[in-house]
Amino acid sequence: MLDLNDVAVFVQVVRYGSFAEAARQLGIPPNTLSRRVQQLETQLGTRLMQRSTRKLSLTTAGQEFHDRCAQAVEGLVDAGQSLLSRNETPSGLVRVAAPADFFDFFPMEWLASFLAEHPRVRLDFVLSDARADLIADRIDVAIRGGVLEDSGLFARRVLDAGLDGLVASPAYIAARGMPASLQDLADHDCLVFAHPAGQATWGLSGPDGKDATVQVAGRLSGNTVQVLRKAALAGMGIALLPSTMTRRELRAGLLVPVLPQFHRKGHGVHLVYASRRHLPSAVSAFIDLVANKFGEFQDLPMKTPASPA
Repeated sequence: MLDLNDVAVFVQVVRYGSFAEAARQLGIPPNTLSRRVQQLETQLGTRLMQRSTRKLSLTTAGQEFHDRCAQAVEGLVDAGQSLLSRNETPSGLVRVAAPADFFDFFPMEWLASFLAEHPRVRLDFVLSDARADLIADRIDVAIRGGVLEDSGLFARRVLDAGLDGLVASPAYIAARGMPASLQDLADHDCLVFAHPAGQATWGLSGPDGKDATVQVAGRLSGNTVQVLRKAALAGMGIALLPSTMTRRELRAGLLVPVLPQFHRKGHGVHLVYASRRHLPSAVSAFIDLVANKFGEFQDLPMKTPASPA
């Protein structure tokens, strides 16, 4: 008779893609997992997976066996986790990947309150504008804006896409004049994402709903929205920024709209994680924290992908 524990181990190793990652997620030594899978293969009299130092792949028999067993195993694990989570106190380490300027708009006091409420939780932030590999970098949850490219990941939208608009400081407009058309932007310093030539193409929608593009250039560029925002406030040029980022400055008169009839659809913000199944309670609690705070904070700036265009 098959040992169902061995079957469950096999399914989890396939789910996580490697013995090392399955061992980390399950808290079991990799050699133990490997031995259990070998025992299962011996009982079945067939090889289930091909192993290498970098990855594993299923044999035809292994794929068929996994397809027939995975749903049942996952259902049993879900049922157990559901019961355990009712009384589980959030604890353990939560690794979070976020943009480099994340704490420019997410107050540290929110984390202080969260940690006070959950004294057994530890947070480890990996701040970078590079897109983290959740599995390779052992990230529990990533905070991302822009177009999601990892179709195998689960994403929870925490901020809807808004509109990007052109803005500049009153001092810049006083010195250089207000553009009357998109073509006039060619004669202005525009703040763009990093490009060797300091150039960019802005795609905008006009008042008639038609799309238009304009080539712009400037003497200052950067790879984050915050850099461009601060440069615009300093009177260094015209920037195309999310409306959620500039709302307060526009109200206060620190920035003024430029060609307000033109805009660009922005990007939302998502919390991304490898799977919604078997989330540790500490990770779930952190996700709820960020989702709730983003929902309350209407002036939250959205991160857009750094791009030369």
